[in-house]
Amino acid sequence: MIDDRPSHAFAAAIARHVVADGSVASIVPRLHLIRSSRPTEPIQALHAPALCLVAQGRKHVMLGREIFHYGRGQLLAVSLDAPVIGQVTEASVTSPYLCLRLDLDLGLLGTTMDESGLDGRSNDPPRSAVTLGEATPEIVEAATRLVRLLDAPRDAAVLARSTEREFLYRVLQSPGSGGLRAILSAGSAMQRVSKAITYLKRTYRQPFSLQAVASATGMSQSSLNQHFKTVTGLSPLQYQKHLRLHEARRLMLNQAGDAAHAGHAVGYESPSQFSRDYRRMFGAPPLQDLTRLRSSWRAEPWLDAAQ
Repeated sequence: MIDDRPSHAFAAAIARHVVADGSVASIVPRLHLIRSSRPTEPIQALHAPALCLVAQGRKHVMLGREIFHYGRGQLLAVSLDAPVIGQVTEASVTSPYLCLRLDLDLGLLGTTMDESGLDGRSNDPPRSAVTLGEATPEIVEAATRLVRLLDAPRDAAVLARSTEREFLYRVLQSPGSGGLRAILSAGSAMQRVSKAITYLKRTYRQPFSLQAVASATGMSQSSLNQHFKTVTGLSPLQYQKHLRLHEARRLMLNQAGDAAHAGHAVGYESPSQFSRDYRRMFGAPPLQDLTRLRSSWRAEPWLDAAQ
């Protein structure tokens, strides 16, 4: 018989600290607790590198043509900034969707991997930025201890770093950790794609140049295109467009600017082209999309990823 006690304890720990729908940023750095009492609409987002462990309910995430369905006891690992569509699919008032999200500190992750003696396997072929695997009881128990630190803020100030480190260690030991290891392996295709993303995030307001992106990563243009699409589901040019549109959306949401100003701020010269691209990505023109967003629940803190 499977022992469900670790999963129930994990769900109970989260439920104590997030009593309303939404995402709560906790006193533990980069740790978010997420709740929804109902299924949600699909949300387009640039998901920052993170580990997401579901305690209750179900969700699916789409990256390119890949769809990841996951629920209780499953761990979603996002190795680098990934353009995804996320949707809570199973949730109710009596049994809400509950999830832990830990944004990755790549420095701590790298130190943990080095001291664990794990191999990044730099010669492995590139893999998707999103991977899904079963969480071991050790992973769930470490995650539960991390959440329980919220019950004791003085303990959290001292123990959060070491508890996070244990959680990362358990994740790195699991079979589905190859993408996380590859992102830290010098010279790997995954790490070079990560460098391309860093370059695009820094220059997305400028005219696109595949040659410039390739030079920044030390890859040929053909290899860059191929590996970038394998990892993110998009070409570098499409990814730049995602960065522009998500940042424009964020500006309009948070600064109450109009579409013309937001489009110009992210590099569009033509307001009409901006509106067409925006509608194609988000399914509605800017004003209609923003009205929908402001009146709906936003659980995931994803929309700031283009900063």
